[in-house]
Amino acid sequence: MYTVNFLYIQYIVFITDSTMGILSSSISLTRYRVAGILKPPVIETVATGLGKHTISEIDNDTTEKIFGWTSFDRPFRPNFKDRSFVIGSHFVFSLRLDKKTISSGMVNKHCAMEIDRRTAEKGLPFLSRDEKRRIREHVTVLLSRRVPATPMICDVIWEYKAATVWFLSRLKSACESLETLFLRSFNIGLIPMIPYSSAYLTAGLSDDEKDRLTQLSPTPFVAEND
Repeated sequence: MYTVNFLYIQYIVFITDSTMGILSSSISLTRYRVAGILKPPVIETVATGLGKHTISEIDNDTTEKIFGWTSFDRPFRPNFKDRSFVIGSHFVFSLRLDKKTISSGMVNKHCAMEIDRRTAEKGLPFLSRDEKRRIREHVTVLLSRRVPATPMICDVIWEYKAATVWFLSRLKSACESLETLFLRSFNIGLIPMIPYSSAYLTAGLSDDEKDRLTQLSPTPFVAEND
């Protein structure tokens, strides 16, 4: 079953123009099971959830980081009104995480320049600790407005009928952002399909087998040092 699904994912790759995520030479995948169903009409409900939580730009802003939905084929010009996220029986879109990184060296440089300017202007040998603190805060705000955010884009493929989401990342921060935003947008949760949850939910186990599964403890495969 998963081979057929992945072949369909490959088909999606060839009919889109995206150059992000899924078209990379190597990819990382996290598979989720969708724990619930959407209110009909489904496509309109998805479009509303995506549109409501579309990512906002934080350039020229003091916000340090933000995440939200964006279009799979136009990650910097998101538009969900045209229903371009619907590809066959799949919903394809992206999670975008923007973050500003200001190095301590850059902050120290501009603080030193401002301190030198003020001491020369006031004719003082040094500034007070409080004034230096205020200068540092002011410099940090100014730099946060000037420094552009660095985007990270992770593609999402939602196979609605199979209640499966394929997420093109295994980073913990990205996965946590996806799970949070998915619940916020569609009011349904995501269950990571690790071996345990895969066996419990999809292996067709009896109630007795499920009880035994819940009592299993992990086995270490690395030998302990004597």
